[in-house]
Amino acid sequence: MSLPDRLSNDPRSPFFNAEALQAGVGILFNGKERQDVSEYCVSEGWIRVPAGKSKDRFGEPITIKLKGTVEPFPKP
Repeated sequence: MSLPDRLSNDPRSPFFNAEALQAGVGILFNGKERQDVSEYCVSEGWIRVPAGKSKDRFGEPITIKLKGTVEPFPKP
């Protein structure tokens, strides 16, 4: 299976892909594996991660964008 260039775990996002998430996707960001990634884009080189325990007014976690080298890989 080919991993998408951009993927989000939010079902409201146009980049949500249930099949890819079900199969399992791992992310290497700047050479280190990250477990807390909520969205990534390989071509633009960024990931979104939660900013602590803070929530927005809808109860969703507030995220920050980190720029760097993004390498998705399939998890076994």
